Amino acid sequence: MAKGKRGFFDWLWFVVWRFLLLLVLFLLLLRFMPLSTTAFMLQSPYPVTQQWINIDKLPTHVPMAMVASEDQRFPLHFGVDFNAISKALNQSEDGDALRGASTITQQTAKNLLLWPGRSFVRKGLEAGLAVSLEIIWGKKRILEVYLNVAEFGIGIYGVEAASQHYFHKSASGLSTKEAAQLAVLLPSPRKRDPRNLSPYLRQRVVWVERQMQQLGAGYLKPILDN
Repeated sequence: MAKGKRGFFDWLWFVVWRFLLLLVLFLLLLRFMPLSTTAFMLQSPYPVTQQWINIDKLPTHVPMAMVASEDQRFPLHFGVDFNAISKALNQSEDGDALRGASTITQQTAKNLLLWPGRSFVRKGLEAGLAVSLEIIWGKKRILEVYLNVAEFGIGIYGVEAASQHYFHKSASGLSTKEAAQLAVLLPSPRKRDPRNLSPYLRQRVVWVERQMQQLGAGYLKPILDN
Protein backbone atom coordinates (compact mmCIF):
# COMPACT_ATOMS: atom_id res chain seq x y z
CA MET A 1 0.00 0.00 0.00
CA ALA A 2 2.76 2.41 0.98
CA LYS A 3 4.62 1.51 -2.19
CA GLY A 4 1.50 2.28 -4.26
CA LYS A 5 1.13 5.67 -2.60
CA ARG A 6 4.79 6.46 -3.21
CA GLY A 7 4.37 5.51 -6.86
CA PHE A 8 1.37 7.83 -7.18
CA PHE A 9 3.20 10.78 -5.62
CA ASP A 10 6.28 10.10 -7.75
CA TRP A 11 4.07 10.20 -10.84
CA LEU A 12 2.30 13.34 -9.63
CA TRP A 13 5.61 15.12 -9.00
CA PHE A 14 6.86 13.98 -12.43
CA VAL A 15 3.81 15.62 -14.07
CA VAL A 16 3.81 18.78 -11.91
CA TRP A 17 7.46 19.75 -12.32
CA ARG A 18 7.32 19.25 -16.08
CA PHE A 19 4.17 21.36 -16.28
CA LEU A 20 5.84 24.10 -14.24
CA LEU A 21 8.91 23.97 -16.47
CA LEU A 22 6.76 24.34 -19.59
CA LEU A 23 4.90 27.25 -17.97
CA VAL A 24 8.16 29.03 -17.15
CA LEU A 25 9.43 28.56 -20.70
CA PHE A 26 6.11 29.79 -22.09
CA LEU A 27 6.17 32.93 -19.91
CA LEU A 28 9.79 33.57 -20.87
CA LEU A 29 8.78 33.48 -24.53
CA LEU A 30 5.88 35.87 -23.94
CA ARG A 31 8.18 38.30 -22.18
CA PHE A 32 9.87 39.29 -25.43
CA MET A 33 7.08 39.37 -28.02
CA PRO A 34 4.02 41.52 -28.73
CA LEU A 35 0.85 39.67 -27.76
CA SER A 36 -1.89 39.58 -30.37
CA THR A 37 -4.32 37.49 -28.34
CA THR A 38 -5.08 36.25 -24.81
CA ALA A 39 -7.38 33.73 -23.17
CA PHE A 40 -9.95 36.48 -22.59
CA MET A 41 -9.84 37.59 -26.23
CA LEU A 42 -10.28 33.99 -27.39
CA GLN A 43 -13.33 33.68 -25.11
CA SER A 44 -14.87 36.98 -26.26
CA PRO A 45 -18.39 36.63 -27.71
CA TYR A 46 -17.68 39.73 -29.81
CA PRO A 47 -15.27 40.46 -32.68
CA VAL A 48 -11.94 41.52 -31.20
CA THR A 49 -9.97 44.66 -32.02
CA GLN A 50 -6.47 45.02 -30.58
CA GLN A 51 -3.34 46.90 -31.61
CA TRP A 52 -0.04 46.54 -29.78
CA ILE A 53 1.87 49.64 -28.73
CA ASN A 54 5.26 49.64 -27.03
CA ILE A 55 5.08 51.19 -23.57
CA ASP A 56 8.06 53.41 -24.42
CA LYS A 57 5.89 55.14 -27.05
CA LEU A 58 3.25 56.11 -24.50
CA PRO A 59 3.34 59.32 -22.46
CA THR A 60 3.92 58.55 -18.79
CA HIS A 61 0.44 59.74 -17.82
CA VAL A 62 -1.19 56.83 -19.70
CA PRO A 63 0.21 54.04 -17.47
CA MET A 64 -0.06 56.43 -14.52
CA ALA A 65 -3.80 56.80 -15.05
CA MET A 66 -4.27 53.02 -14.95
CA VAL A 67 -2.11 52.64 -11.85
CA ALA A 68 -3.86 55.54 -10.09
CA SER A 69 -7.26 54.06 -10.86
CA GLU A 70 -6.63 50.32 -10.46
CA ASP A 71 -3.56 49.60 -8.33
CA GLN A 72 -1.72 52.45 -6.65
CA ARG A 73 0.59 50.06 -4.82
CA PHE A 74 1.72 48.46 -8.09
CA PRO A 75 5.40 49.47 -7.66
CA LEU A 76 5.40 48.19 -4.07
CA HIS A 77 3.82 44.74 -4.03
CA PHE A 78 5.02 41.46 -5.53
CA GLY A 79 1.97 40.53 -7.57
CA VAL A 80 -0.50 40.04 -4.71
CA ASP A 81 -1.34 42.93 -2.38
CA PHE A 82 -2.21 41.34 0.96
CA ASN A 83 -2.87 44.74 2.54
CA ALA A 84 -5.50 45.49 -0.11
CA ILE A 85 -7.06 42.04 0.33
CA SER A 86 -7.36 42.54 4.08
CA LYS A 87 -8.85 46.02 3.61
CA ALA A 88 -11.38 44.80 1.04
CA LEU A 89 -12.48 41.92 3.27
CA ASN A 90 -12.95 44.25 6.22
CA GLN A 91 -14.90 46.83 4.24
CA SER A 92 -17.71 44.60 3.02
CA GLU A 93 -18.94 41.06 2.60
CA ASP A 94 -20.13 42.00 -0.90
CA GLY A 95 -18.04 40.17 -3.53
CA ASP A 96 -17.73 43.35 -5.62
CA ALA A 97 -15.71 44.96 -2.86
CA LEU A 98 -12.97 42.42 -3.50
CA ARG A 99 -12.23 44.05 -6.85
CA GLY A 100 -10.00 46.53 -5.06
CA ALA A 101 -7.80 43.63 -3.94
CA SER A 102 -6.97 42.50 -7.49
CA THR A 103 -3.64 43.97 -8.57
CA ILE A 104 -2.66 44.94 -12.10
CA THR A 105 -0.39 41.87 -12.10
CA GLN A 106 -3.30 39.61 -11.15
CA GLN A 107 -5.52 41.19 -13.79
CA THR A 108 -2.79 40.64 -16.39
CA ALA A 109 -2.41 36.99 -15.39
CA LYS A 110 -6.18 36.48 -15.50
CA ASN A 111 -6.60 38.12 -18.90
CA LEU A 112 -3.62 36.29 -20.34
CA LEU A 113 -4.23 32.69 -19.30
CA LEU A 114 -7.45 32.23 -17.31
CA TRP A 115 -11.21 32.74 -17.57
CA PRO A 116 -13.86 35.12 -16.17
CA GLY A 117 -15.43 34.30 -12.83
CA ARG A 118 -14.92 34.59 -9.10
CA SER A 119 -14.22 31.02 -8.03
CA PHE A 120 -11.56 30.28 -5.40
CA VAL A 121 -9.81 27.97 -7.87
CA ARG A 122 -9.42 30.75 -10.43
CA LYS A 123 -8.34 33.26 -7.80
CA GLY A 124 -5.72 30.83 -6.53
CA LEU A 125 -4.34 30.23 -10.01
CA GLU A 126 -4.42 33.97 -10.63
CA ALA A 127 -2.35 34.67 -7.52
CA GLY A 128 0.20 32.00 -8.39
CA LEU A 129 0.55 33.26 -11.95
CA ALA A 130 0.85 36.84 -10.71
CA VAL A 131 3.87 35.97 -8.58
CA SER A 132 5.36 34.07 -11.53
CA LEU A 133 4.94 37.13 -13.78
CA GLU A 134 6.67 39.33 -11.21
CA ILE A 135 9.64 36.95 -11.16
CA ILE A 136 9.90 36.22 -14.89
CA TRP A 137 8.67 39.46 -16.51
CA GLY A 138 9.23 42.28 -14.05
CA LYS A 139 7.06 45.35 -13.49
CA LYS A 140 7.63 47.15 -16.80
CA ARG A 141 6.67 44.17 -18.95
CA ILE A 142 3.62 43.45 -16.79
CA LEU A 143 2.44 47.03 -17.15
CA GLU A 144 3.09 47.00 -20.90
CA VAL A 145 1.09 43.81 -21.41
CA TYR A 146 -1.72 45.05 -19.17
CA LEU A 147 -2.04 48.24 -21.20
CA ASN A 148 -2.24 46.18 -24.37
CA VAL A 149 -4.67 43.44 -23.30
CA ALA A 150 -7.11 45.08 -20.86
CA GLU A 151 -10.63 45.40 -22.27
CA PHE A 152 -11.83 48.98 -22.82
CA GLY A 153 -15.12 48.32 -24.61
CA ILE A 154 -17.09 45.66 -26.43
CA GLY A 155 -14.33 43.68 -28.15
CA ILE A 156 -11.85 46.57 -27.75
CA TYR A 157 -8.59 45.45 -26.13
CA GLY A 158 -5.62 47.62 -25.25
CA VAL A 159 -5.15 51.38 -24.97
CA GLU A 160 -4.12 51.77 -28.61
CA ALA A 161 -7.31 50.21 -30.00
CA ALA A 162 -9.35 52.11 -27.39
CA SER A 163 -7.74 55.43 -28.23
CA GLN A 164 -8.30 54.88 -31.95
CA HIS A 165 -11.92 53.89 -31.35
CA TYR A 166 -12.96 56.60 -28.92
CA PHE A 167 -10.64 59.53 -29.71
CA HIS A 168 -9.53 58.77 -33.30
CA LYS A 169 -5.83 59.02 -32.53
CA SER A 170 -2.95 56.92 -31.28
CA ALA A 171 -2.58 56.34 -27.56
CA SER A 172 0.77 58.12 -27.86
CA GLY A 173 -1.24 61.34 -28.26
CA LEU A 174 -3.65 60.90 -25.35
CA SER A 175 -4.01 63.81 -22.95
CA THR A 176 -4.01 63.30 -19.18
CA LYS A 177 -7.78 63.70 -19.06
CA GLU A 178 -8.32 61.24 -21.92
CA ALA A 179 -6.09 58.69 -20.20
CA ALA A 180 -8.15 59.10 -17.01
CA GLN A 181 -11.35 58.71 -19.04
CA LEU A 182 -10.11 55.38 -20.36
CA ALA A 183 -9.05 54.28 -16.87
CA VAL A 184 -12.55 54.73 -15.43
CA LEU A 185 -14.01 52.34 -18.01
CA LEU A 186 -12.69 49.53 -15.81
CA PRO A 187 -14.10 47.25 -14.44
CA SER A 188 -17.24 47.51 -16.63
CA PRO A 189 -15.88 48.49 -20.07
CA ARG A 190 -18.77 46.99 -22.02
CA LYS A 191 -21.23 49.32 -20.27
CA ARG A 192 -19.23 52.56 -20.41
CA ASP A 193 -18.10 55.08 -23.01
CA PRO A 194 -15.45 57.72 -22.17
CA ARG A 195 -17.24 60.21 -24.43
CA ASN A 196 -20.52 59.85 -22.54
CA LEU A 197 -19.80 59.29 -18.87
CA SER A 198 -22.35 59.43 -16.06
CA PRO A 199 -22.00 62.17 -13.41
CA TYR A 200 -20.46 59.60 -11.06
CA LEU A 201 -17.85 58.56 -13.63
CA ARG A 202 -17.05 62.18 -14.47
CA GLN A 203 -16.27 62.65 -10.80
CA ARG A 204 -14.23 59.48 -10.94
CA VAL A 205 -12.15 60.99 -13.77
CA VAL A 206 -11.44 64.02 -11.58
CA TRP A 207 -10.48 61.69 -8.72
CA VAL A 208 -8.09 59.72 -10.95
CA GLU A 209 -6.42 62.93 -12.14
CA ARG A 210 -6.05 64.06 -8.53
CA GLN A 211 -4.52 60.73 -7.54
CA MET A 212 -2.05 61.01 -10.43
CA GLN A 213 -0.97 64.41 -9.16
CA GLN A 214 -0.59 63.16 -5.61
CA LEU A 215 1.46 60.13 -6.66
CA GLY A 216 3.70 62.41 -8.69
CA ALA A 217 5.04 62.34 -12.23
CA GLY A 218 8.06 60.29 -11.17
CA TYR A 219 6.11 57.56 -9.37
CA LEU A 220 6.59 55.04 -12.17
CA LYS A 221 9.99 56.32 -13.30
CA PRO A 222 12.02 53.48 -11.69
CA ILE A 223 9.81 50.99 -13.55
CA LEU A 224 9.54 52.74 -16.90
CA ASP A 225 13.26 53.56 -17.09
CA ASN A 226 14.28 49.89 -16.86
